[in-house]
Amino acid sequence: MTSPADTGTGPRRPRRPHRPPWAGRNYTLLTAAAIATNLGSQGALIASAFAVLELGGDAGDVGLVAAARTIPLVLFLLVGGALADRLPRHRVMVAANAVNCVSQATFAALVLTGDARLWQMMALAALGGTGHAFFSPASEGMLMSSVSGEQAGRAFALYRMSMHGAGIGGAALGGALIAVIGPGWVLAVDAAAFLVAGALRAFLDVSHVPPREPGDGMVADLRDGWREFIGRPWLWTIVVQFAVVNAVVVAAESVYGPLVARDELGGAGPWGLALAAFGAGTVGGALVMMRWKPRRLLLAGTLCVFPLALPSAGLAIPLPGAGLALVMFLTGLAVEVFGVSWMTALHQEIAEEKLSRVSAYDMLGSVGMIPVATALAGPVESAFGRTNALWGCSALVVVLTAAVLTVPDVRRLTRRAPTPEAGTRKTTESTETTETTENAENAAVSADAEGTVGRAG
Repeated sequence: MTSPADTGTGPRRPRRPHRPPWAGRNYTLLTAAAIATNLGSQGALIASAFAVLELGGDAGDVGLVAAARTIPLVLFLLVGGALADRLPRHRVMVAANAVNCVSQATFAALVLTGDARLWQMMALAALGGTGHAFFSPASEGMLMSSVSGEQAGRAFALYRMSMHGAGIGGAALGGALIAVIGPGWVLAVDAAAFLVAGALRAFLDVSHVPPREPGDGMVADLRDGWREFIGRPWLWTIVVQFAVVNAVVVAAESVYGPLVARDELGGAGPWGLALAAFGAGTVGGALVMMRWKPRRLLLAGTLCVFPLALPSAGLAIPLPGAGLALVMFLTGLAVEVFGVSWMTALHQEIAEEKLSRVSAYDMLGSVGMIPVATALAGPVESAFGRTNALWGCSALVVVLTAAVLTVPDVRRLTRRAPTPEAGTRKTTESTETTETTENAENAAVSADAEGTVGRAG
């Protein structure tokens, strides 16, 4: 007997909704892996500090472990970027995840057995920082190659929103778990998160990436990346700007913020609320950028750097807790507008085979001055007073941002219409998304991603 459905006259069964074309298989794997690592890593940062303290260390020891993680990150970023443009990026990322998994698992075991020594914790933190130095440029290059030009901004916004949301949840969950089960187990959870993320990244399809041509060596690759970087005024001026902006913002928020909260706001509670508001602002900014596509990418983004002066000013006044939280929320929102605009500009302007090298120079500028600024925060406060130091941080942000706006390329760089090639790639990726059964026969499997609040965090 023929049913109405067989003749096409009856009601049709609803079709299973597909992911949007820009959220292809690689992008979905990258985002899922980034959520896993951010959930684990944010709690682990808190856990490592408490582990040092519980084993008899002091604030200086906590600083040494943090420095041990940061120094190799700065030292190896450029090498990591060159390597990621020379080798398949997914292999670099999976290898880095494996290194981070082993280092955190060893750290956890030492803490749980009570046998950890300061030098061991520093060595393991350094190993983790080295893994991150090789991972980050490869991750950014892989992410940018996984989306089409037309919808890149929306894809980057959702990716960043997912990372920030996971980071907020990871920090809150990590803090709670430390109180209940101790820091060692939180470090073990982070190791497991790296294992899960590495497994997800092992299934990335890199068949769309052209084979790498043999180069003239690592040094030649670094020189080529430097020429690409320095030859674009909009690129190097903004990186120089953020080398200072990130440094003074981190110094103000990590050194002066807790002191102001203790002396003026009644304790850590208001400052914790302000930091949570900043995280919520970044999520809000990502939601905005999923719909808004500013035509002048860098002009819109750079104008949104000015609000980064507000937290330091709010601490200098100081604002009450509610006012400071509002300022931090607005700052987080503005940071995301810049971050998505910046990633979209890099995706549009930099050749795919050079993305990781350029990203490495970019990241080096973002983090290179932070240890110096945090180390100088105390002496500057002693010399000029905390209030003057905070106003100085705000002034540097405003002056440098205004200077960047004098660069013609920053004001004029516009979002380009998608090219036929981009449309072809989009069609291909959409087909991969909706016809996964056919594509599974041809897919080359491998790996991806993770990262920090680009340019402004």
